[in-house]
Amino acid sequence: MNVRQVADYLQLNVKKVYTLLGEGKIPGTRITGKWLFPRHLIDQWLIEASHGGVLTDRLILAGSDDPLLHRLVAGLAVEVGDRALILYTPTGTRLGLGLLARGRANACTLHWGPVGESHHRHPALIRHYPQHPLWVLIRLFRREQGLMVSPRLDLRRDDVEGLLRADLRWVLRQDGAGSQRFLQETLAAHDLALEDLRVAQRARSEREAASLIAMGIGDIAPGVRGGATEFGLDFVPTGWEAFDLALYRDVYFRTLFQRLLDQCKARPSHELARTLGGYDLSQLGEVVWAQ
Repeated sequence: MNVRQVADYLQLNVKKVYTLLGEGKIPGTRITGKWLFPRHLIDQWLIEASHGGVLTDRLILAGSDDPLLHRLVAGLAVEVGDRALILYTPTGTRLGLGLLARGRANACTLHWGPVGESHHRHPALIRHYPQHPLWVLIRLFRREQGLMVSPRLDLRRDDVEGLLRADLRWVLRQDGAGSQRFLQETLAAHDLALEDLRVAQRARSEREAASLIAMGIGDIAPGVRGGATEFGLDFVPTGWEAFDLALYRDVYFRTLFQRLLDQCKARPSHELARTLGGYDLSQLGEVVWAQ
């Protein structure tokens, strides 16, 4: 269908259809300058909207990377089998929020600086998106943030400034990643900047950064203690952060999301958190912000 046809089909005016397109809320594609709308996707969109948003038999998480959450999501995916689709894609905080705002994801994991400032930083971050009044922020856990370091280096692990100023091969993250933001603030506290570092590689996720160090391609990268543990790396702590989840209100009440929360709260998850190290799950599931 073209714009006029889909407007008639939905009993809307054409201007409203263009508004929905601009907000990324209606499925359509532009071909040779014209907007076209596959009818079956429009019908699916109507069904989804009637049931409170994205289909209840799928749960798509985007945003910041985390080794504990990866394992919990994978476990839930195996448990539900082919009855539902559960995905977790580590895009970094800002891209994850963009996907959430456009309805491509149901929830976004995020972290943006020290835990003591998360109560105002995280709400301030999501307020950049017009859809934020429809969201809530859920605390998953607190994580120990720092530097993942190659065990092959003969350097003092208790000297943060020495590590930052040493001539090491850095694996840095993309702009908009929470770990990159934490590193920038750590550098600033030591009168340094990203430009002072020797960059060997860029990693699109925390686990990729850790794997590059484990393979000997880099020496050091920002990340959490759990990520260092996964790959047998040394870890130098620089602080704690809040790891929160932004999601649409209706998603919070869905069975799949509640099952994920239950999985996080279960005893095996707490044992895994202790094995990885650097986690505090005492606030898991708390609503930390809602408008």
